Amino acid sequence: MKFDRRGLLASAAAISLAGCTTLSPSSLSRSPRRAIVVRSGAGFSRGGLAYRIVGANMWYAAWLAADAPFGDRDRLRRELDRLRSLGINNLRIMASAEEGPLTNSIKPGFTRPDGSPNPALFEGLDRAMAEIGSRGMTAVLVLSNFWEWSGGLQTLLWRATGEYMDMGDPAHPWPAFADATARFYANPQARELYAAHLDRIVSRTNSITGRPYAEDPAIFSWQLANEPRPGGSDAAIAANVADYRDWIESSASHIRELDPHHLVSLGQEGTQATNGSEDIVLTAHRQMDYLTAHIWPLNWGWVDGDDLSGTWSEGSGLTHEYIAAHERLAGQLGKPLVIEEFGFPRDGESYDPAAGTTFRQRFYATIYDAVERSVRSGGPLVGSNFWAWNGEARAQHGDYRFVDGDRAYMGDPPHEPQGWYGNFDSDADMLALIRQHAEAVLPRTGPT
Repeated sequence: MKFDRRGLLASAAAISLAGCTTLSPSSLSRSPRRAIVVRSGAGFSRGGLAYRIVGANMWYAAWLAADAPFGDRDRLRRELDRLRSLGINNLRIMASAEEGPLTNSIKPGFTRPDGSPNPALFEGLDRAMAEIGSRGMTAVLVLSNFWEWSGGLQTLLWRATGEYMDMGDPAHPWPAFADATARFYANPQARELYAAHLDRIVSRTNSITGRPYAEDPAIFSWQLANEPRPGGSDAAIAANVADYRDWIESSASHIRELDPHHLVSLGQEGTQATNGSEDIVLTAHRQMDYLTAHIWPLNWGWVDGDDLSGTWSEGSGLTHEYIAAHERLAGQLGKPLVIEEFGFPRDGESYDPAAGTTFRQRFYATIYDAVERSVRSGGPLVGSNFWAWNGEARAQHGDYRFVDGDRAYMGDPPHEPQGWYGNFDSDADMLALIRQHAEAVLPRTGPT
């Protein structure tokens, strides 16, 4: 059975845990203060030392950290310890989720259907950031989503207009959802709702550490949204691009007024988000501190999940081309580049943790080799975040689907098959590859 990700086209190997102790609020607040990461030319630095990213996506960190029936703080600590033992020093997590009528959006959200905040998730984010910071790690905090799985911009439009479109609705085939969601940029009321959440998060003081978010060295960057696009069709992109740029630049300015210390990023996929337009990518990143790129060969039709061996060569070539193009764009901007999402299916496009990862390993090696070459040569590509971390979670149902009420959160969001792209704690070969890359890129003193 095949599933569409975004409408585009053995326990013995588990990582041993170290120090999975419960940290009290007071002990977290006394953790040694580390410098905030800053941009230094076409790279990053922290406390005067070069800072490179060996990262993972773990969107659900605030949910695990919540003091609520859906939370699991012990698991959060175990997962963070596993990741840190691999050399992971950066996580990309959701700092937003908007409840509403969309079929496949996660519930609960940071904001309820009426827009009111849900304290459990705000406090969950506080706890997650305290735990991340106590391990010397940093996090990208994502402030909304172009896609439906966390509510996102489509839900903000619904709150503003009373109208919405479900992703994957047969009555509205691609690119209808993307075109409809991109109307957000020109809607003043929807943008005010977005800005209200931005205010709540960026101006927040962490209830665990007592530290304002604006001063927290565990924050790597504020990110405007996950994969914000100006539209899906060429016509919609042309109609929306001016409002898209205005939203980007006004939102970045707003964040910097509230927090002049941290980096600001967009969360864009790169030219895949702009139907090939490099100019839109360049202008969208004028006010950003670094360029982002995402790479999804299966979703984008570069490989066939049923014939990975037969289509690997073409997919690999297109991946190399995409990386090179975005390194060039980053060079034009004189800013760092992070490939902050990249994913590949298991062998046979299986969702079973027991299935092999032969081609996934090849794909990850392609990304990691590019980062390592760039680091050696002083190039702009200074890190990556794989999609995503499943850890000890396992699918709860035989059809690998997520059902409202499930609590075994994994990197595959609720609209996707559980186990499609995420790495499990039992994926020995994948974990060895990640660890090897961390050893090649990070200082020998460790992931910090």
